[in-house]
Amino acid sequence: MVTSFIVTTASHPSSWLRPQHTGNEQWTRIVSGNKKMNQLKLSPDYYNRAATAGAIMCSAASKPTEIPRQWYNIVADLPVKPPPALHPETLQPVKHEDLSHLFPEELLKQDNSTERFIDIPEEVLEIYSLWRTTPLLRAKRLEKLLGTPARIYYKYEGVSPAGSHKPNTAIPQAFYHAKQGTKKLVTETGAGQWGSSLAFACNLFGLGCEIWQTRASYDGKPYRKLMMQTWGAKVHPSPSDKTNVGRSILQKDPSCPGSAAIASAEAVEICTENADTKYCMGSVLNHVVLHQTIIGEECIRQMEALGESPDVIIGCSGGGSNFAGLAFPFLREKLEGKINPIIRAVEPSACPSLTKGVYAYDSSDTTGLTPLMKMHTLGHDFIPDPVHAGGLRYHGMAPLVSHVYELGLMEAVAMPQLECFDGAIQFARSEGIIPAPESGHAIAEAIKEALHCKETGESKVILLLVSGHGHFDLKSFEKYLLGNMVNLFCTDETLRASLAGSNIPSGFELKC
Repeated sequence: MVTSFIVTTASHPSSWLRPQHTGNEQWTRIVSGNKKMNQLKLSPDYYNRAATAGAIMCSAASKPTEIPRQWYNIVADLPVKPPPALHPETLQPVKHEDLSHLFPEELLKQDNSTERFIDIPEEVLEIYSLWRTTPLLRAKRLEKLLGTPARIYYKYEGVSPAGSHKPNTAIPQAFYHAKQGTKKLVTETGAGQWGSSLAFACNLFGLGCEIWQTRASYDGKPYRKLMMQTWGAKVHPSPSDKTNVGRSILQKDPSCPGSAAIASAEAVEICTENADTKYCMGSVLNHVVLHQTIIGEECIRQMEALGESPDVIIGCSGGGSNFAGLAFPFLREKLEGKINPIIRAVEPSACPSLTKGVYAYDSSDTTGLTPLMKMHTLGHDFIPDPVHAGGLRYHGMAPLVSHVYELGLMEAVAMPQLECFDGAIQFARSEGIIPAPESGHAIAEAIKEALHCKETGESKVILLLVSGHGHFDLKSFEKYLLGNMVNLFCTDETLRASLAGSNIPSGFELKC
């Protein structure tokens, strides 16, 4: 059995709950095979010091929460099945053999599965247990700051070795590749959360790792690059002079800040030229969304143990995987009539694929080597302005998230970066955690919702996902604090040009 503890915050020292023993207390974490991973012996004085300091502790009143042993597949419960991915040349639904040069068989099966639950391999669970389950915390200090009657809870994924939710899929992807005999993995990364997570996973499974990072983040977030290199990965700025794709773009624009689609195209090019090299993607694809549902599966159990049910669920969304990871298990409960929360994605105003893009078949990379997917897109030629939430600079939305949005089962809003950083600062100063700029989008929207509750007097339960920490994004926070940051927006003119250049069908209406 794999177990961990639900973590809550206490409003005052007298509310701390602890084991009713007088001697030294011993918390033991159990992993697969009932092996003891670690023990921590705490003296009785510890609890008094922790309470006095207002620390965060494990509540003895809460039952231990097991790490979920299955991922959840939303496809099984949708009233209308999502459109299939198409081969870029034949425009027919892709077959496994069409993608075997990129992905292992198990991931291809997961992409097309209609099973409701898929077992998590024991080897993956063993590694997950290094940081899972992740804490569900109540933001009482933020509530007090806002003066709201709302109860704000946040699921915090920043406790993983890489500092974000991305290892949730990096570990199983590397595992399946290693099992099939792959020697090296290539990928793209924006802010570096995905790249560092894959570097971490490849190191664990003895795989080589080569990463193309968008130049805006390569230059602006140097410590993410060093993190990837520390775990043994080779990192290039994108566009680079290492590929035909990169060279052609640099010839047109030597100062191009890059995009996730360009970096993806470079990685895929290298993959197709080397038989022992395969490709991984950190968002968008069905199997990535599937792996991230461990977040929501944990969170459902944690909320139930606390006797709470969310009225509003909020997550930031670039490619859509962290948002779907939290939201889709709750959407299952909603479709079954057990709960009825509002589910809301928050995207950057500079890259608003859900709120301003078109729902059409498009490629995930700039060269069209990957399958065409039905998604909300700004066009694969779209190069977003270099906003500081580098992980959200992607032209398209995950097909499953796009499909759920089209079915009217969720909402979406776009938010400018100044408002997001303002929310992130309020969160850091009240809750103590410096969030990733990406997570600042969810935080800012949660603050808006909480302030609305203040006006109406409603005591809603607001649940949001803080997808990672911002320790490697302090340069961005410095720019905000010095007043040197500006808002960036995707204009209609820019969008029209991108969609035309990407050969997206005409006749759509812009969502102004």
